[in-house]
Amino acid sequence: RDCQQANIKSLSGWKQWRSSSSKSMKKVLNEVKELSSYLELWRHDIHSIEGKFGTGIQSYFSFLRFLVLLNFTIFILMFSFVTLPSIISKYGIFNSSFAKIPPKNVEPHCTDYKPSGDQGLIYFYTYLKDLLSGTGFLEVTILFYGYYTIDAAWFSMLRYNLPLAYLLTTFAYLALSLLWIIKRSAEGFKQNLIHDEDLFQSYCNKVFAGWDFCITDPNAARLKHRSLQYELQTDLEEERLKKKIADRTMKEKLRIYSLRMFINIIVIAVLSGCFYSIYRATVFSQENSNVSIRRDLRTDSANLLVQYLPSIVITLANFSAPQIFSFLIRFEDYSPAFEIRLTLMRCVFVRLANIGVLLFSLWSHISYCATDKCKACGYNYELYPCWESEVGQEMYKLTIFDFIIILSVTLFVDFPRKLLVTHCSCKLVQWCGLREFGISDSVLEIIYGQTICWIGTFFSPLLPAIATVKYFIIFYIKKISLIHTCKSAARPMRASSSNFFFLVVLLIGLVLAFIPLGISIAHIPSSKACGPFRSFNTSWAVVPDTINGFPTSLQQVLYGIASEAFAVPFFMVICLIMFYFIALAGAHKRVVEQLREQLVMVRSDPLLFTPKV
Repeated sequence: RDCQQANIKSLSGWKQWRSSSSKSMKKVLNEVKELSSYLELWRHDIHSIEGKFGTGIQSYFSFLRFLVLLNFTIFILMFSFVTLPSIISKYGIFNSSFAKIPPKNVEPHCTDYKPSGDQGLIYFYTYLKDLLSGTGFLEVTILFYGYYTIDAAWFSMLRYNLPLAYLLTTFAYLALSLLWIIKRSAEGFKQNLIHDEDLFQSYCNKVFAGWDFCITDPNAARLKHRSLQYELQTDLEEERLKKKIADRTMKEKLRIYSLRMFINIIVIAVLSGCFYSIYRATVFSQENSNVSIRRDLRTDSANLLVQYLPSIVITLANFSAPQIFSFLIRFEDYSPAFEIRLTLMRCVFVRLANIGVLLFSLWSHISYCATDKCKACGYNYELYPCWESEVGQEMYKLTIFDFIIILSVTLFVDFPRKLLVTHCSCKLVQWCGLREFGISDSVLEIIYGQTICWIGTFFSPLLPAIATVKYFIIFYIKKISLIHTCKSAARPMRASSSNFFFLVVLLIGLVLAFIPLGISIAHIPSSKACGPFRSFNTSWAVVPDTINGFPTSLQQVLYGIASEAFAVPFFMVICLIMFYFIALAGAHKRVVEQLREQLVMVRSDPLLFTPKV
């Protein structure tokens, strides 16, 4: 410090001011960073959960916080570039206006669209039905695709291309989700590599370097004690299982492998039953749901039940299948971490494939044309005059019904079970006990809901706002349920591998969401009666139409980038770069292994690497 102060005194006045300003700026940035950590959403709650229930359960709540922030960001994107310009132009705010250009070369019957808005005397239960199903007064609001029937918005002399903005914003929120998940996955992968190191080093890090000496608060110290305790307990549990696996006899191995094969057959049967039930329920709902002219409570209730039938069957499959898988996994004798992963992968097939079966059934009805009039439109215009809004309503119903089920299970299953266990001394009730907080089930619930949100945002631009509120409420529902009605898992798990695996499963959901969105945008003809793409054959057609308005030189550059002559060399260069980094990672891994061997030799023979004087 004395040397630095002497050097500063020898500097000129300008350099002294710049040095002091740099130090002051660094200090301000550090204080701002420290202050922003206190503003982090649910910071205290998540730290408290970590200390009381371990890092495994804490990883679920951190994952839930990530999805809240992600959906809020997606909502800001869609509202800023799609919803807000539409509202401003329709109401003429800031001297704005909008233009509707009738579709060219389209049969008149294809443009006939009469939303199921309610007219005349409206009963309360009708509003409730519309609120649950997305029909009626909600169908013509900013919530669904059909509201955005605008070809261009004018703000003074500026033209805003709403169809292009709608499509580009869709690509933007998908790209943002992909990059954000990859970034968090990379951080989790680094932590996973650290925890996969030599167990001796892992124990040393926890025992000798695991304590945070900046802690002065007794409550924080107690939470840190419990967190380290759960980490060591997880390590010991994994070591016990490894020893148990190593000591198995041939007879025990044959027994456990035969049992696992039998359980996998049961799992395949459960999956097949779920898929077939959803397909039949969707077909029945599409064939029998109708809007009756005679409006009464019984007719509306029956119609609402038929409309919700696919959502009910999907939710029952999503609720029952994980329970079956969680029960069966206990007999397969896996480690806690692998048990979580295998249960998650099985449930992923149920939940994500259920959405695929539903969309396949819808698209088969949308694309079915038996008459020349229907073929002229390219889709079943009689049943689905605005098919994008229909798909958006299905995604909306899945989101609402999923939230209702999560809330109902906590209120009508977990709380009564807690009261029975607390106040009833019956042996059967005490044997059942409190429900364990299933991390795999809870994670699959929110990944399933997030996949629905990614798919449905194109058809319902404000669905991310609903998902944000939904996950915000679910955080407190799960927290109350964890503290008051559930117990910690008997077999603890580590957070580092769980965080990484949760994000990998979420990435699978995002990749699977690309498939139905890609088919809807590039393959299925867009509705000619509603939406921003009614003047185009498909939603993707707005891109070449926009490019054709560019200067000729720019068109040639863009078409050249999209051609095979550019794509093949670009792919080869990417492969070479990837192989280079793989080879570099392998070389670094070998160096690390050599350094570890040298550390072992230093530990065994300190004189071996003693420097000579």
